Amino acid sequence: MERQQEFVLRTLEERDIRFVRLWFTDVLGFLKSVAVAPAELEQAFSEGIGFDGSAIEGFTRVAESDMLAKPDPQTFQILPWRAESPGTARMFCDILMPDGAASYADPRWVLKRTLAKAAERGFTFYTHPEIEFYLFEGQPKPGKAPEPVDRSGYFDLTPHGVGHDFRRQAITHLESMGISVEFSHHEGGPGQQEIDLRYADALSTADNIMTFRHVMKEVALEQGVFASFMPKPLAEHPGSGMHTHLSLFEGDRNAFHEPGAEYSLSKTGRSFIAGLLRHAGELTAVTNQFVNSYKRLFGGGDRSEAPSYISWGHNNRSALVRVPMYKPSKSQSTRVEVRSLDSACNPYLAFAVLLAAGLKGIEEGYELPAGAEDNVWTLTDAERRALGIEPLPSSLSEAISRMEDSELVAETLGEHVFDFFLRNKRAEWSDYRHQVTPFELNRYLPVL
Repeated sequence: MERQQEFVLRTLEERDIRFVRLWFTDVLGFLKSVAVAPAELEQAFSEGIGFDGSAIEGFTRVAESDMLAKPDPQTFQILPWRAESPGTARMFCDILMPDGAASYADPRWVLKRTLAKAAERGFTFYTHPEIEFYLFEGQPKPGKAPEPVDRSGYFDLTPHGVGHDFRRQAITHLESMGISVEFSHHEGGPGQQEIDLRYADALSTADNIMTFRHVMKEVALEQGVFASFMPKPLAEHPGSGMHTHLSLFEGDRNAFHEPGAEYSLSKTGRSFIAGLLRHAGELTAVTNQFVNSYKRLFGGGDRSEAPSYISWGHNNRSALVRVPMYKPSKSQSTRVEVRSLDSACNPYLAFAVLLAAGLKGIEEGYELPAGAEDNVWTLTDAERRALGIEPLPSSLSEAISRMEDSELVAETLGEHVFDFFLRNKRAEWSDYRHQVTPFELNRYLPVL
């Protein structure tokens, strides 16, 4: 750690970095930042930077507001859109209490704590997100429908199009920050983009997702457009998901892989999936945390691939959990894909609850039910009931009710984050219920 701190301090001097942004997230996953001068960093590394925790969503009460942000030197990167001299860099922080103990309200700590439990069992948790978002003209205006930057569709090539130039610039920035990109392309909705990050350990991936969302916003501003991670911004077009591939490794060995097994999926992998399925309803409020998230899960639309039902399948894109096609020459590629997450979730909390559910399945030896090989969306309710396929929560209200009864989610998030999250989501649902929407006015006002 000391070497990394020395590297940071030396780089600041050599690259003429005058501003260092210390980043962390609140409980809902919104990025927070405080800029410090390089001269303050040595003290920040040893003691942290003090701030008022009561001003951050979900952190502390006013009577216990003093908190510390301690930068993690392993996350040091120069911000490429501030590369001109003097430059700007950033580091993610761990949030501490005044006595130096980890803060129970820090989402990064929630994930670290869950990863430590996996490590006690010999597992390292890796994730690979496919992040979707929309590009719109100009800036959002209240009461005005957003205008996509193009009318293109899935995999369309649009010479000199905004999306093409946008992705090139965005990926250049990401890779200059050490964030490797695997694929990028136009998604199914007009103006919709997808950029997939390479596999990494879950903590690095969560940091990368937070950086990714900020980079997309910055590049969009540079190009005079607006990037939105809203789960369902357009009623008639697909929502933006974050299909995420998960795997557990024991050292260099893929714990999900077993040669000769069906789909090359080991007993560990099967129990992990069973855990995801059994606890899916309880953790949906975390993976899909906004009122609008459920418009994506149940709203349909052209090329909608959002799962609405709790099932798994091999190469079945209508299932909640998918086992992708196994590549015979690559045992490391055996993995599971969870398709419910949207790109607006808090990745630290989402990865924590997914890992906890999978580990619970392994610990308790959950049996994996039969896979769904049919298109789950086209089955009738009676056919789904006969197959034992239950729906995901269909609204934030229902998801909250499922979460508040969950011992697994309460234990994983910790009492403080669990209670705050539920309070915040109940308030959001209450605000939503009191709205009179354009749908109601258009449908009922002329005839009632």
